[in-house]
Amino acid sequence: MSRIGKKPIALPAGVTASFNDGEITVKGAKGTLTRSIDKCIGVEINANVVTFTCPDDAESDVQAKHGLYRALVANMVHGVSEGFSRSLIVNGVGYKAAVTGDKLVLNIGYSHPVEVIAPKGVTFSCPSQTEVVVSGIDKELVGQTAANIKAKRPVEPYHAYGIRYKEETVVIKEGKKSGK
Repeated sequence: MSRIGKKPIALPAGVTASFNDGEITVKGAKGTLTRSIDKCIGVEINANVVTFTCPDDAESDVQAKHGLYRALVANMVHGVSEGFSRSLIVNGVGYKAAVTGDKLVLNIGYSHPVEVIAPKGVTFSCPSQTEVVVSGIDKELVGQTAANIKAKRPVEPYHAYGIRYKEETVVIKEGKKSGK
């Protein structure tokens, strides 16, 4: 049995969960998320608590799924109640970001502006010209969208130009020394 899979998930006020035909649906103030659960994992919803069960004689891959599905559903509950966000910093001479509608427009040193269209369920905001906040209720989608934006201009190690996560630390390399 998985240590993580054994932990119950308490549903906060305003969040409901239902399990039908191998799919769990979590509804909250920010929206609704649905995920299919493997048949080998048992799901029980009682009095605002979701618990997952796994057979005692299960193989190691089934035990891994036990903890995986518990973590995924816990992220769903957190997402529909509070939501997720990732902050990105755009660093460079003349680099800036702006939001127009559902598009993020990045001027990041190319001859043309780079446009990123927000997937369904994700919103962009720019508190300043050098900061981008990606937010939504699906943790996987928010993280993947932020990673796709970051990949548009990886951080250069000598001047730290590029796009990075706000909490990321960039180690700057030392430049060349003169030969004399």
